[in-house]
Amino acid sequence: MELEHATALINGLNLHYVRAGSGPLVVLLHGFPEFWYSWRHQIPALAETHTVVALDQRGYNISDKPALWQHYTIDLLIDDVRALIEHLGFERATIVGHDWGAAVAWMFAMRYHGYLERLVIMNVPHPLLMAKGLLTNPRQMLRSWYMFAFQIPHLPEWSAKRNNFQVLTKALTGAVQRPGVFSAEDIQVYHQAWGRPGALRAMINWYRAYIRQGSRYLRQLSTHHIHVPTLLIWGTADTALGQELTYGTERYVTDLRIRYLSDVSHWVQQEAPNEVNAVLIPFVRGEW
Repeated sequence: MELEHATALINGLNLHYVRAGSGPLVVLLHGFPEFWYSWRHQIPALAETHTVVALDQRGYNISDKPALWQHYTIDLLIDDVRALIEHLGFERATIVGHDWGAAVAWMFAMRYHGYLERLVIMNVPHPLLMAKGLLTNPRQMLRSWYMFAFQIPHLPEWSAKRNNFQVLTKALTGAVQRPGVFSAEDIQVYHQAWGRPGALRAMINWYRAYIRQGSRYLRQLSTHHIHVPTLLIWGTADTALGQELTYGTERYVTDLRIRYLSDVSHWVQQEAPNEVNAVLIPFVRGEW
């Protein structure tokens, strides 16, 4: 499928995205350490009935990379999505997010629910359940050690760049349960994105902003419930986020569906694209 590459001036930044299809809008939000390419298996299927836009979020790949952590607060991240929807000429969208993109999607659903048609979350818990896990779950504290290590100035960027991005590459290829998920060509594409000037600092600054200001946003949104149809897809072999973090999601989401995929890693939409698409596509189309 031929993809249209475009750039939108959003909140003073040039943000790159790819676009395909026509019809109602679906916005795909990637996580760390990825970019729009993480949705390569979902875009063609979604584009059969929808306008699909996969964003390079601020700091990633071709999008602009402001230097300070203050440029990556959750207010700015979710407002990028709102502004993108308006830029594209739509009033509402289905938001699909994975990893950090899922965190943005959760917060967007609570802040800008009027813009939201449906919500799809992959392998990131509701923000309040994530915060609880970080504070009270010793196993999750250990799993999330890197979030705190990323607060050290300069060292995380240096470590991520060493030996041709060895740490980041292993984070992708070493976690998956199935062979051949990431080809040599895929890894080369990721290396190109990570090697862009300022990319590593920008990507890690997302974590710095979260640790510094995340609790304030959680307090503000703790009483906000999500009422749009919501699908949570979870690979149960996630080594970074435990499945137990999903328990209790129904307290915050009134119309919730959960699909657990056994023996699938955190990189769920890439490791199990057929299984993911089998539930994602009907849900987005309103058939489930």
